[in-house]
This record gives sequence, structure tokens and C-alpha cells, in this order.
Amino acid sequence: MIKITAKSLTDLEFPTVCQQISDLCITGPGKEKALKIQPYKTYKSTIFGLDQTNEYVSSKTRESRIPNHGFDAIKSELRTLEIEEAVLEVSSFRKIFSLSETVNTQIKFFRKFKEYYPNLYETTAQVEFTTEIIDNIARVINKFGELKDDATPLLQSVRRSINSVKGQINSSFAKALTTYHSYGYLDEIKESVVENVRVLAVKAMYRRKVKGGILGNSKTGSIVYIQPEATFQYTRELNNLEYEEKEEIKRILKELTNKIRPFKPLLIDYQRLLCEIDVIAAKAKYAEMINGLLPKITTEREMQLKDAYHPLLYLNNKKKGDKTYPQSIELTQNNRIIVISGPNAGGKSITLKTVGLLQLMLQSGILIPVHEYSRMCLFDKILTDIGDNQSIENHLSTYSYRLKNMNYFLRKCDNKTLFLIDEFGTGSDPELGGALAETFLEVFYEKESFGILTTHYANLKKLANETAYMSNANMLFDSQSLEPIFKLQVGEAGSSFTFEVAQKNGIPYSLINRSRKKVEKGKIRFDRSIAKLQKERSKLQKTTDSLKSKEQKAANEKEKLEATNSRIQEKLENYQELYDSNQRLIYMGQKLNDLSEKYFSNKNKKELIGEFLKFVEIENSKRKKESAKKRKIQKEKERKVQQEVKKEVAVIRKKKKEEKAKTSAEDREKANKPKTIPKLGDRVRLEDSRSVGTLDDIEKGKATVNYGMFTTKVDLDKLELVQAMKKKS
Repeated sequence: MIKITAKSLTDLEFPTVCQQISDLCITGPGKEKALKIQPYKTYKSTIFGLDQTNEYVSSKTRESRIPNHGFDAIKSELRTLEIEEAVLEVSSFRKIFSLSETVNTQIKFFRKFKEYYPNLYETTAQVEFTTEIIDNIARVINKFGELKDDATPLLQSVRRSINSVKGQINSSFAKALTTYHSYGYLDEIKESVVENVRVLAVKAMYRRKVKGGILGNSKTGSIVYIQPEATFQYTRELNNLEYEEKEEIKRILKELTNKIRPFKPLLIDYQRLLCEIDVIAAKAKYAEMINGLLPKITTEREMQLKDAYHPLLYLNNKKKGDKTYPQSIELTQNNRIIVISGPNAGGKSITLKTVGLLQLMLQSGILIPVHEYSRMCLFDKILTDIGDNQSIENHLSTYSYRLKNMNYFLRKCDNKTLFLIDEFGTGSDPELGGALAETFLEVFYEKESFGILTTHYANLKKLANETAYMSNANMLFDSQSLEPIFKLQVGEAGSSFTFEVAQKNGIPYSLINRSRKKVEKGKIRFDRSIAKLQKERSKLQKTTDSLKSKEQKAANEKEKLEATNSRIQEKLENYQELYDSNQRLIYMGQKLNDLSEKYFSNKNKKELIGEFLKFVEIENSKRKKESAKKRKIQKEKERKVQQEVKKEVAVIRKKKKEEKAKTSAEDREKANKPKTIPKLGDRVRLEDSRSVGTLDDIEKGKATVNYGMFTTKVDLDKLELVQAMKKKS
């Protein structure tokens, strides 16, 4: 059972990652759920969560793109359904309809493409598929969210009557308007609207001559607003019909609410499912932002991080246009604990946090920014002691708080624990605190825990150097400029460069020299030796980098020269072919000219035809030889290409064999999961190969792959599907 404390999440800034993922969600409930992301409780659920995210990321490169999952939250609607006799509004039904339709679309999509998205299919398959909710709502409410006229016969009849009465109102009003206007009883404005009722604008002196109800007058009193008598009667009839309509609508909505009420548990599942898909989609977007991927997950206890980036630092530097330095670090059974030392501001804490945060993200189903060849396992506990944890509430000093934390570590640490401790042992007397820290570290070692810690204590560096499955590491520093290089070097301890950094920051040399004399000569010599080794390492690294750079430049130049030479050689061959062709044409022309002159002299046709046929046969014989030579050259080219492909296949097989030897039983089981089997006509390639060919034939588990210039036979299960053959419409 995996259990990671809230303190570890906070120390490693995991809530900030959750906030960034929440910002990428497109629904309110999804945003809330993303803020509560936690590491999964079991190994199985962790792998499932990672595969969900990885499948969503892979959908970006497929033609079968995952459909939209957006929805409006129905929390208030669910609360209304809990209350007996409560009735939902038309807008609420529209939200429920949209939610049900979206879920059904998701279920059908993942059912259709379950080979591509097996884990997402399993996620949606747990929810019932039904069209009953949609059908019930669609019978009553149209796509614009309005109640249909034919929802019931009574409603249809009432609405027809309403339309008829409205027409009578308009026609009676128009008739009265025309009549009274011809009499000259109306003001220039003719008509107006009072309390949503059309009225005639009658001059005050003629108010008694216009039959109808007075609804008001103008501010000056010169105009009286009168509703014509005929219109007034139709309006009363309209009010009665509208009342009947409202009552019928209430009855229809109540009936529909009662039909939907039994589906309340299913609607809760619908909202939960779309919430989960929203978070998975946000994790996929986040992976794209940080160049995240799924490393190899192994059941063996190991962590091999290659080119690992701290995601928060990466995104922050990306905004500012600054460079972020990746780290490579490895923890295995033979190297369980790493002690990182070196000067402050060199990147020790960031390295520590990078390892911890990436482990938390991985165990929460979030892809991480590392090289694809990285390997990681899962830990049951991740314990952290990072930063100045002074407890004001409990009146504890920093050191007292850290001791309480160490006590917790000592009780909880085991062989499935990853511990991360920053500035181990600080806060007390250097010698006494260092001794206590050394004892703690020995206990962690005895319990076979994995861990990384940073320190300036020499005794801890010494312990790491003398202990079998523990090693020192340091953050590289430029010995001349004393600027950090932000690169971890495993294998030796680092100097704190205390006096050098002090001198760089303007402390007078006389004070530094006085300080040197106060320290034991042995410690100075020890620190000086470390500093000297580190300087030598720095110089060696610079030399290595310089040599690599020169080697790369030389390789590039060699490639350019070879390309230039190839182009020149090709041109020379083309020129030679052109020259030979021209010479041949000149020879043929000369020969024909000689035959023509000879015939001109002797007029002997038989001799001319004989000479001409002999000439043609000689030329055809030459052509046959040239054709055979070209075929031989072409075959040689094909043979070379085939040899290169065979070499590539051999390398791939050797690599697969080595990987297979390291793969655990669970990895083999995962590798044996059914995969998409290529069919005739599909575009395929060998696993881990770049060469793509067409599958021409399949016989007894052997596949014939056509690479254009040649064909080869390989095992069918060694092939990967690149592109399925397009079906003819």
C-alpha cells in the first residue's frame, strides 16, 4: 500500500504542479478534481493511471482523435432530483441531455478504438451505456432547449389557439387603428405600448368616442392610451390560454422529472467519468508543455533518470527565455544512497527536488520530462526534510523540528522508501550534529532505504566513500570563475569552496587568511585535496568537452567533404557518360556518311544494305554489353542496401535480446499483451527500425516485407504497424 504524506507533497511543490494541471482543465468539476490529485495507492492503479495519460497523449498523433468531453456541471440538478415532487427547469434538462450525449459519444468512441486505447476503454466501459435519458428528453425538448409544441396533444392544441388569438388581436388592432385614424381621433404617433399591451394614442378630446379600456395617458395629458374593445376581449382570451399553457408545461416537466429521477446514480457516474477524462486530458496537455513521457517502469528497485528536468523550473525558465540544465542520476541496489556535497547555489537542492517531484508525478499518473531510456520503480513511501522547517505553533527551533522529523524517518524507513534530506545534520554543533547525522544515515543504510541527501559535513562524505552501497556526488563548479555548472558528478565528494566563495564576494583576503589559521590544518588539507580534485575534474571535463567538440566538428567536416566528393564524382560520371554518348553519335554519323558516299559512287544497293545491317548488328552488340554492365551495377547497389538492412536487423535483434534478459516476469507479461496485427498491404517496420516497407505476404508466421529495391522475410511478431492500408470508398 503506497502512502505519501502531505508534508512530502508540499516540500516538493507538488500542489503547484496540480494547480498548473487544473488550469488546463476545461470544466469546473475537472479543475476542482485536478487540485486534489494524489499519488495512487497501489502499483496496479499507478500503472493504469500512467497508461491512461500516455494513451491520451498518443491520440494526438492518430487519425482517430478523441472527441470533446466538455460539459456543464449538474450539481444543482442532482440536488433537485433528491427532493420529492421537485421539478427541473427546461434549461436543466438541456444540460442533462448534453451530459448524457457526451458520455455516450465517449463510450462508443473507446469501444470502437479499444485496441488503440485499452485503458481508456476500460475507464468508460465501467459506466452504463443507455439512450433512454436522451430519448425521454428529446421527445419533449428540442435541440434549442425549448419545449416542443407537440410534447402533448393538449399543449399543441393550446399553442395553436394562442397563435390564432394573437393573430386576431393583431388584425382587430389594425382595423381599429385604421378606422380611428381616418376619423382623425389619433395623435401623430398613432400607437404605443403600455404594460406590454399595444394601445391607440388617442387625442384627449376624442377619448369618449373610442370604445375600449383606458390604460393611461401622457405626462401632458394631451394623449390618452386606449386598448380597443375588440382587442381587449381577445387579450383576456389570450391570458386564459397562456395560463393553460403554463399549467400544461408544469405538468409535462414534472412528468419528465419523474422519468429522469431514477437515473440520478447514473448521472452522478456520468459527471464523475467526464471529470476524470477532463483531468486525464489536462495531464496530457501538461505532458506536451514539459516534453513529458512515460519511462520504463520496472518492478526491480532502481531509478535511472537521464536528462531529467525540474518541470516547474523548466516552465519558468521557458517563459523568461533562460536555459534549464537537465540532471542524470542513478539509484540501484548497488548504489542505494547518494551524498551530494559542494558549494551553495550550485544546484544541490534543485537536484534533490527534481528527483522527488518527478517520482511524485509519476506515481500520480503524470508523465515526466526525462529521456526515453530512463527507468524508474515505485516507492511505498517518500519522506522529505527540505527547507527551514521552524515550527512556530509548537515553539520548536529548526533543529528540534528536524530531530522530530528524523525520528519519524527512523520509524517509517524500510526497503521500499525513498528519503530526500536537504542540508543533513545542520542546525546544531557541527561535530555533535554531524555525528548524530552519521548515525541516522547508518540506520537508513541498514534498512536498505533508497535516498539522496545534501550536506557540507566531511564525516558524511567520508562515510559515503567507505560504505559499499553508498556514494558521493558533487555539483560541478568552475574553479576559476567559481560559477556553478549545474551538472551532477557522481563518484567523488565536492568541496564547499568556503574561502574561495568568500573571496569572490569581496571579503578581505586578510580576514580569510586569519580564518584559515583558525581551522585545523588536517581539515584544510582534506578540503584542499577535495577542491584540488574537483579543479582537476573541472579541467578534465573542459578538455573532454573541447575534444568532443573538435571531434564533432571534424566529423561534420568529413561528412561535408564526403558529400562534396560524392557530388563531384557524380558530375564526373555524368560528364563521362555525356562525352561517351557524343563520341558514339559522331562515330555513327561518320559511318553513315561513309556508306552514303560509297553508294553515291557505285550505286550498289545490295552492298549498301549489307554494310548497313552489319553496322546495326555491331551497335546492338555494344548495347547488350552496356545493358548487362548496368544491371550488374544495379544488383551491386541492391546487395549493399540489403546488407545494410541485415546489419540493422542484427543490431536490433541483439539489442532486443539484451533488453529481454533484463526484463522481469511482469514486464514480459505486459509485453505479451495483444497488439495490432498488421494485414496485407499495411505499411510496417521492424521494431526499433526506421526502414518502412509494405507487407506483401504472410505465411506460417513469416512476413514478406517489400522495401522497394528488395524484399526480405521476417517474423510477423517482430513487425510494428506504421500505417494501415486505406480502404477504397
